[in-house]
Amino acid sequence: MAWNTPGNNNQDSSGGGNRSPWKPRNGGRGGGNGFDGLLERLRGLFDGGPAGNPLRWVAIGLGIFLLFNCFVLIAEQQRGVVLRFGKYERTLEPGPGFKLPWPIESVEKVEATKIKSYGQTDVPVLTRDENIVLVEINVQYRISDPKLALFGTRNADDMLKEATLSSVREQVGRSDLDTVLGARDALAVAAREQLQKSLKLYQTGLVVTELNLPNARPPEEVKPAFDDVNSAQQDKDRKISEARAYAAKIVPEARGEAARTRTVSEGYKTAAIARATGDATRFTSLVEQYRNAPDVTRKRMWLDTVQEVLSQNRKIIGGDSRQLLYLPVQPSRGAAAAGASSSLPAPLPEMVAPVVTSTPDTSIRPPRGADNQGSKR
Repeated sequence: MAWNTPGNNNQDSSGGGNRSPWKPRNGGRGGGNGFDGLLERLRGLFDGGPAGNPLRWVAIGLGIFLLFNCFVLIAEQQRGVVLRFGKYERTLEPGPGFKLPWPIESVEKVEATKIKSYGQTDVPVLTRDENIVLVEINVQYRISDPKLALFGTRNADDMLKEATLSSVREQVGRSDLDTVLGARDALAVAAREQLQKSLKLYQTGLVVTELNLPNARPPEEVKPAFDDVNSAQQDKDRKISEARAYAAKIVPEARGEAARTRTVSEGYKTAAIARATGDATRFTSLVEQYRNAPDVTRKRMWLDTVQEVLSQNRKIIGGDSRQLLYLPVQPSRGAAAAGASSSLPAPLPEMVAPVVTSTPDTSIRPPRGADNQGSKR
């Protein structure tokens, strides 16, 4: 029922109009219950109170303060950690959120998706072969758990730095100098895995996205010796490359030579077998002919042997044991143009061996002309 409904007891006792719900029932300040008195005081602050009442503005300021203090806006790359009397209560996701007013609850905003980096140069590390090398370290990481990042350890960033140095020193200490100077990719991967295990064990709430070892160099005091070692290593690699190139060139040639020699050997084998087979066949035929005519066959064999020997020897031995050098004379151009029937001229008289006489006294030699005449007869 409305306050101003006719016949309602809420009308003013004077009958002059409806009674306001904010006024006491008896129309005076001393009447009514406690709730009506509280309403009357609030009405005096906001409606009918004096213009200079300071409680009105205090109440308005308190309301605005509570409104802005309870409302929290979390950015996309942030996470809000709500603390109730300093103890972790919950985590606010990106977007608008509400909390109890301070000092009951407070919010710690954490950059959860922001990639942070940590780098350090000239870190002295001892290798497995007892050499000191200066290593450059570069680490990129982000926060994966805001609660652990704030309360898991005392200082997550300092813990990350210490764990990074420990992991790199451990991996480099297991490798030799050549690996650290020339093949650091595998070392970086192993160091990142070891670092992530350490961060999880220490409850830092951080996750490593990248770990690199971009540079490694010897100390300045021993740099000349290291340069000599590098030069020797480069010479070694160059020699190995040259040797491989030579092997790639000579091996096919050797294989071709081996194949050629094998082919020649096979041909020689086939020719030798064929020659031996032919000689055996010829010898068998010769044996049959020798059985039929021994004298004729023996004489024919002797003549063939002498002909073969003399055809390959430039010395002709006469009957008196003199050695005559037979020099065949090439035919002249005129004789060749005239079409001579013989390619070699007739032997000179000095080249013909003298006839051996049966005279016992060999010291007396007949005249050369007589010998020639006798030979002509």
